[in-house]
Amino acid sequence: MAKKVKKNYESNIDMTPMIDCVFQLMIFFIVTIQLDNDQISEKIKLAQSPNGPKIEKKIPGTMIIQLDKDGNILMGKAVCNEAALRGIVGLAVNRMGPSQVNIMIRADTKTKHYYVRRVMDICTEKGIYKIQFAAMKKKGE
Repeated sequence: MAKKVKKNYESNIDMTPMIDCVFQLMIFFIVTIQLDNDQISEKIKLAQSPNGPKIEKKIPGTMIIQLDKDGNILMGKAVCNEAALRGIVGLAVNRMGPSQVNIMIRADTKTKHYYVRRVMDICTEKGIYKIQFAAMKKKGE
């Protein structure tokens, strides 16, 4: 008769990798939560548009492209060239589709139309035709 051997298995799950992932996610969200406020450059003075519609709620995921008075393109507070902007917009279009990408252009009052037009051309190359322009309703808003 065979003797039954009683085996005692203890399952110890190593929680360290899971805790590391949780902390990395927490750090990511804490760092990126302030990106919305950091996207807007205070150096850009917007034109006034007292008769334009007031935006009540911002569409989440709107890509804000800024142009300073010299025509430099700013994404967040980083300056990028047209090729980089083309790549960023193209990546967003490939990921979400052209109808789901929301673009807002914030141009300084002294920016020449040529530079605004270049940004618009890049967006239309990638299939984006709905573009918003930021302006102030009243002085100081």
